[in-house]
Amino acid sequence: MLGQADSMPHYTSYDGTELAYRVLEARDGSAGPPLICLAGGPGRSAAYLGDLGGLNAHHTLVIPDSRGTGDSPPAVDPSGYAFPGLAEDLEALRRHLDLARFPLLAHDAAAATAQAYAAAHPERLARLIVVCPGARLQGELPEDAREIFESRADEPWWPEAYAAVQLLPDTTDLAEVRRLLLQAAPMAYGRWEEPQRAHAGSEGEQLGPVPRAGFWQGVDEAGRRAVLARLREVPCPVLAITGDRDAVTGMRAGELVAESFPDGQARPLPGVGHYPWVDDPDLFRQVVEDFLAHRPTP
Repeated sequence: MLGQADSMPHYTSYDGTELAYRVLEARDGSAGPPLICLAGGPGRSAAYLGDLGGLNAHHTLVIPDSRGTGDSPPAVDPSGYAFPGLAEDLEALRRHLDLARFPLLAHDAAAATAQAYAAAHPERLARLIVVCPGARLQGELPEDAREIFESRADEPWWPEAYAAVQLLPDTTDLAEVRRLLLQAAPMAYGRWEEPQRAHAGSEGEQLGPVPRAGFWQGVDEAGRRAVLARLREVPCPVLAITGDRDAVTGMRAGELVAESFPDGQARPLPGVGHYPWVDDPDLFRQVVEDFLAHRPTP
């Protein structure tokens, strides 16, 4: 059963672990199936999703904290952090909420969790929205994110962001990682103003290093290809939302994810980055609502 607005109830997953989720009730009282929303990072507390630009105006949002993030406890077995295991946590949440079918939204790395879920439980999804996904599961690392980043070199924040990007891969000290993430943060947004600064300021404290490191573990090449093969049989409509100023994952990755499904489409949004609900909440909300309402997406 759903909880009260802004509550933090728990559900029992496949291994007996009690995991937390947040409920934002639809402000207009709509009683349709809730939209389950998965946070990326990977390994980031779902608090950064907020209300996804006011998406709870007409839809109840269920926002789980994955293992080791937010109010959810760490995994006992490291495999619990890998995205196929997180997909089974999602299935346990579906059973807890007693949903026959439901719409799913996944941001960033959580798109891999959503694809693993779609491959394993295709009959449970009514609609799937992936927001600014990467294409690692597709086996590709498109270059357009780098091109977008380089095209913004005349913006005042760019030299410091560039320096941070060079240092991050070899930095292990957590405090320094957090400092560099904030320094590089402007590249993830369509512009660098107060809403974006406030949103970016929370990232370092919300990241769980262990869940982040474990997200891609334990999935070999055969397993990756098996997931992709099963996506060709997923019947639900799929929408990949991208931002034309997203220097984190770019736009081509979203196209590749959409192309992995028989009924997939990509929708680039102008002027937004990796967090489109922060850069242009009205546009983001309208695109998602149109898709959920089965209205044509331009």
